[in-house]
Amino acid sequence: MESLLQNTHSTLKLDGHEAACNSSANGSWVEMAIARIEADQKRSADTHLHKVEVPALNGINLYLKDESTHPTGSLKHRLARSLFLYALCNGQIRSDTPIVEASSGSTAVSEAYFARMIGLPFYAVMPRSTSSEKIAAIKHYGGQCHFVEDGRFLYEEANALAGRLGGHYLDQFTYAERATDWRGNNNIAESIFEQMQLEEHQVPSWIVMSAGTGGTTATIGRYIRYKRFQTKLLVADVEHSAFFDGYKERRGCTTSDHPSRIEGVGRPRVEPSFVPGVVDRMLKVPDAASIAAMRVLSRLLGRRVGGSTGTNFFGFCWVAARMRAAGETGSLVTLICDSGERYRATYYSEDWLREAGIDPVPYEAVIDRFLAGGTFDCHVEVASLVSP
Repeated sequence: MESLLQNTHSTLKLDGHEAACNSSANGSWVEMAIARIEADQKRSADTHLHKVEVPALNGINLYLKDESTHPTGSLKHRLARSLFLYALCNGQIRSDTPIVEASSGSTAVSEAYFARMIGLPFYAVMPRSTSSEKIAAIKHYGGQCHFVEDGRFLYEEANALAGRLGGHYLDQFTYAERATDWRGNNNIAESIFEQMQLEEHQVPSWIVMSAGTGGTTATIGRYIRYKRFQTKLLVADVEHSAFFDGYKERRGCTTSDHPSRIEGVGRPRVEPSFVPGVVDRMLKVPDAASIAAMRVLSRLLGRRVGGSTGTNFFGFCWVAARMRAAGETGSLVTLICDSGERYRATYYSEDWLREAGIDPVPYEAVIDRFLAGGTFDCHVEVASLVSP
């Protein structure tokens, strides 16, 4: 009893002067954490915007914004930075707060990087099918991996783990669209348009992007409207993802019974960060087409890209084919989301493809033929909130 009273007395003392000191110390720590993250951003150069030469598409210029050059190797580096700053400025992260995220890999890699930077433990809840290369990268930055057999239960397990640890669940799927300043402040949309200023067609006809959280598409779509550009936004979705059906049917509660096989994009539910009103058109891309486009683009660039970049590039080709058929000229922009080196044991493995029942060869032939000047004979499902 005496021990209990002593512990109680110690706790009560914190309600007075000691509590004020503790609050002051935590405030100083938050300032330090924000300063470290901002300093890291200042040290980082912007990512390159590459022009891809395709002679057969005369008058249609193709550009790839290479997000694989971020310190943690993917587009998710921007998101992770924004999520940490958002949580720090909202008082959700303190000097002793464990950080938890639900992620199929790349976001967790980037978040582990920032957690280590500010001295906090990081826990990634992810599907067991996540590539071994991504798992190794998370561990490299000091993160711990917690696996679930079914990716549909990531959310519940991440939230429960944060509760057990007394930590903070960053929840990229809810906060991605609000954590980023879509009006500017060096976001990805502002960067694209600034880098296009000296090009033949300065304002892109289309930007093509796949959706993971929906945060990047929301940022790009809002920025286009805010700056009153005539650019259209195409979102390429993948198999076993709820985004396309939710968009097509105008239902935010749409779900899928299976997790996406293309890591980083596609979700089993329409995520809160997905903003359909800023999307001009959506495309449903078969997984075999995503892998095929990934392989074709890798050969074109002379280096490997990831599966989600393949999804983007397939949408890219689809738009370019329509523009060429209509006699239109202009510029198209999409993203290299991450490097293909993270998928050596999956998308670049013939054994993995065979086991997954994915045959990219027919789609490869179609894309190669199109880039050489032929037709784009791929019939895929398309949806639009307005008439095409």
